[in-house]
Amino acid sequence: MEYTQLGRTGLKVSRLVLGTMNFGPQTDEPTSHAILDSALDAGVNFVDTANVYGWGENKGRTEEIIGNWFAKGGGRRDKTVLATKVYGNMAGDGPSWPNHDKLSALNIRRAVDASLKRLQTDCIDVYQFHHVDRDTPFEEIWQAIDTLIQQGKILYVGSSNFPGYKIAQANEVAARRGGTIGLVSEQCLYNLAERRAEMEVIPAAQEYGLGVIPWSPLQGGLLGGVIRKQVEGGRRASGRAADSLKDPAVRAQIQSYEDLLDKHGIEPGEAALAWLLTRPGVTGPIVGPRTAEQLDSALRAVELELSEELLTSLDEIFPGPGPSPEAFAW
Repeated sequence: MEYTQLGRTGLKVSRLVLGTMNFGPQTDEPTSHAILDSALDAGVNFVDTANVYGWGENKGRTEEIIGNWFAKGGGRRDKTVLATKVYGNMAGDGPSWPNHDKLSALNIRRAVDASLKRLQTDCIDVYQFHHVDRDTPFEEIWQAIDTLIQQGKILYVGSSNFPGYKIAQANEVAARRGGTIGLVSEQCLYNLAERRAEMEVIPAAQEYGLGVIPWSPLQGGLLGGVIRKQVEGGRRASGRAADSLKDPAVRAQIQSYEDLLDKHGIEPGEAALAWLLTRPGVTGPIVGPRTAEQLDSALRAVELELSEELLTSLDEIFPGPGPSPEAFAW
C-alpha cells in the first residue's frame, strides 16, 4: 500500500480510503468485520464513516459495527485513522427536533459524544462536516471545534460536499481566530464522468492545503464495466448508472470507455480508481466494497500504472472543464 500526507498535515494515510456506507444496510456485521480486517492487512489505514450511516431507523448502525470491530482489540484502533461526519438529523424517519442536526455548537457537541460512544473510542481522528450549514457562522463552528480539540475528542477537521468558496471562507475564519488549523480535507463527488470539482473545489482545496477525498469514484457503478456486465451476465444496471445509460450519448461514451480499456486489458473499475490517483491534490478515493472481491479489485488499482497514451485517451472520452478560471472566463 502507498501512503501520503493528508493535505498539509503530518498525518499519513493510505491512498485508498475504506468507505463503510454499506455496512449494515447491505453488508452484515461479520462480513463488514472481515472486510475491515482484510483492508487493514493490506495496509489500508484510513476508514471513513458518518453518524447517519445505517439510514432510516438504523442511523448510527454503521458506527456501531466499526466500534464492535475496534473492541476486538489486536491493535485495530491504533492502526486506523478514523474519520466520521456530522450534519444529518439522527432522529430516524420521524420529524426532526430543533438543534438535533446541522452544525450548531450544541449539535456538534452532542453528535461527537454520541459517535464516540458508538465507535467505542475516545477520539475521532478526522471529524468532517457532512454538508455546509448556511445558518451557523463559522465563528461558532470553530469555537465548538477548538473546545473538542482541547478536550482530546477530535484531532483534525474536514469538510464534505463544500463548494470552493465555503472552503475558503471556513479557513479564512479559522486563520483569523487562531487556534485550530482549519479544514484539512474535503470529500467531494469526483470521477472520470463527473469532473466539475476541477472548476473550483479542487483548486480551493489545493490553495488551502486540503487533501481531496473523492466519493463515488465509479459514479454509482457507471464506470465499473456496467455495459459489459449486462452483455456477459445479464446483470442489469441500477440506480444512478441505469438512469445515466438511458441517455444515448452517455451510453455511447461509456461504451467507448469500456472498449478502450478492453483494448488495454484493464478492468474498467480499476482504471477509474487508478485515474483518480493520478489527479493533482487527490489523497485517495473512497471505496465502499460490499464484498471481499470488490475490495480485492480496489486494492489492485493502487498498483496499476496508466500510460500517458491511455490517460490522453481517457481525457478525450471524458473531457474535463479545463483550468480555472479560464474554463469559464474565456
